[in-house]
Amino acid sequence: MCGIVGIINNGKAPVDREVLERMNCAITHRGPDDDGYYINETVGLGMRRLSIIDLAGGKQPIHNADRTKWIVFNGEIYNYRELRADLEKRGHKFYTNSDTEAIVHLYDEFGHESLEHLRGMFAIAIWDDAAKELFLARDRVGKKPLLYSHRPNGDLIFGSEFRAILQHPAIGREVDDQAIDAYLSYLCVPAPMTAFKQIRKLEPGHWLRWKAGKIEMQRYWLPDFSKKVKITETEAIEETTRILRESTKLRMISEVPLGAFLSGGVDSSSVVALMAEESSKPVKTFSIGFEEEDYSELKYAKRVAEHVGAEHHEFVVQPDALEVLPMLVEHYGEPFGDSSAIPTYYVARETRKHVTVALNGDGGDESFAGYERYAAMQLAEAYGRIPGVVRKALIEAPLGLVPTSELNRSRARDAQRFVKAAGMPRNERYFRWMSTFNTEAKEGLYTTEFEGRLGAYEPRAVLDEWFGKANGSGLLDATLLTDQMTYLPNDLLVKVDITSMANSLEARSPFLDHHLIEFAASLPESLKMRRMKPKSLLKKVASRLVPPEVIYRRKMGFGVPVGKWFRSEMKAFVRDTLLSEKALKRGIIRPDRMKQYVDEHTSAEKDHAFQLWTLLMLELWFQQFID
Repeated sequence: MCGIVGIINNGKAPVDREVLERMNCAITHRGPDDDGYYINETVGLGMRRLSIIDLAGGKQPIHNADRTKWIVFNGEIYNYRELRADLEKRGHKFYTNSDTEAIVHLYDEFGHESLEHLRGMFAIAIWDDAAKELFLARDRVGKKPLLYSHRPNGDLIFGSEFRAILQHPAIGREVDDQAIDAYLSYLCVPAPMTAFKQIRKLEPGHWLRWKAGKIEMQRYWLPDFSKKVKITETEAIEETTRILRESTKLRMISEVPLGAFLSGGVDSSSVVALMAEESSKPVKTFSIGFEEEDYSELKYAKRVAEHVGAEHHEFVVQPDALEVLPMLVEHYGEPFGDSSAIPTYYVARETRKHVTVALNGDGGDESFAGYERYAAMQLAEAYGRIPGVVRKALIEAPLGLVPTSELNRSRARDAQRFVKAAGMPRNERYFRWMSTFNTEAKEGLYTTEFEGRLGAYEPRAVLDEWFGKANGSGLLDATLLTDQMTYLPNDLLVKVDITSMANSLEARSPFLDHHLIEFAASLPESLKMRRMKPKSLLKKVASRLVPPEVIYRRKMGFGVPVGKWFRSEMKAFVRDTLLSEKALKRGIIRPDRMKQYVDEHTSAEKDHAFQLWTLLMLELWFQQFID
């Protein structure tokens, strides 16, 4: 596990080693064990190493047999031993035992098609000195980040994090207004955009080739929901278990201490149970809880740990947002509004005190239909088939008479919001449910100046693209594909990568193995979600591994009580930050709307917790990176 950086000058100007070293030092936290450089006139590659495999001999950059190709690599390739054995049969000679060297030899053999052979997570940079071209690639689902800037003069600058690439003096900090608009919808900036006009993200499942100042990009992987297998539920349970077991076992390869995050949910509990079956020693598990019972799943995690005989570690913390927010803002490098980054950071920090590698349950929901919103989408389709006259007379009119509170959630309030969205086209409905500030909420939110700069940009297009491309057999598959291409890589995986690597901890995700994702895509929708019950198949898999009380309960999520904080310990901070003269003059949010959100929430008149958190993280980013 590492961080990588690079500079390719299009011309005769030599790479400035001092700049390359500054870029590399900015991501020391991603690899505190070692560093390495390859500099050849106009080309410079750098890396920071967190040693996991081949501790003694895996120093990067690594070269091929004739030293014409050089690689820096961030990630882990779990099938590298099999790849190496095959390559040796083909005549390749190795000088290390690392997975990194297997990649460069594989590229020697197959070029960009080598990516099809890799099983793991990766961000790869290979310089081909003979062809004078650079090859960049990112893993299928986007576990590992890769940012780049293609300069007007043809130069290419890349790195694992913003804090690295911004060290280069040619990179300006002009804000991308469309990215800010997208952030206010999704809590994150969707790829390939970033908050900086001059920096882009290489999208998951893509490679990029630079040659003579020009770049080309291509997608090399996409799950196919159109080819369905004929399979019984029992067979599906068996095959899901087999692939998940194999995926988990592969991710236990390590020469350093290894453990697992254990939330007490279906996904992480299943992974821990399979780890216990594959391990000769008790699995080290790590769980975090909070004093607020509504946000703590410790009792479920402890039950699973006892069931599998794990060496369990519990951490009960009182989150100090004011302490960790500046650090998180700096590490993310662009606005990131998912408040669950706070508990994720805490559990990573505590886990790193004991192990260097931790497995988790990320990705199970997006392949096996784990969110309640999937059932809501199905229910909305059914609701839309009821004649409009009947809906309005017998459901919507009576429901509108039920008093609800803007402060507290209730079934009546949820039902009112559901029927309001149910009649919309599926992509519009999903955007409404997935957005912090949806189209309606943005009416009157922006200043005239900011609206003018946005032009015709529409953030909903991020979801529209994937609902339009969905090649599945129905609504559920279309929604799963959309989440796999948007919510998963842009929010969840960014959150975990940044918080874990900030603590020099490697996070591995068995559910994100592409074999498992592809198998789940091939399953009929009726197996993944039966009778409107999310994750029905995966829960039956888990029921063979962990206690039933852990499985058959409502999903809690991994959140923090930000709404409460904004009325107590963070009240003054929020008001001072968002209503400061500098914040109100940003020219993005209308001052009267900003004040309305703050006043209504802090006075407990309405609940604007998500909106305020999103605005707060945006303002803190402006202060740290732009001001």
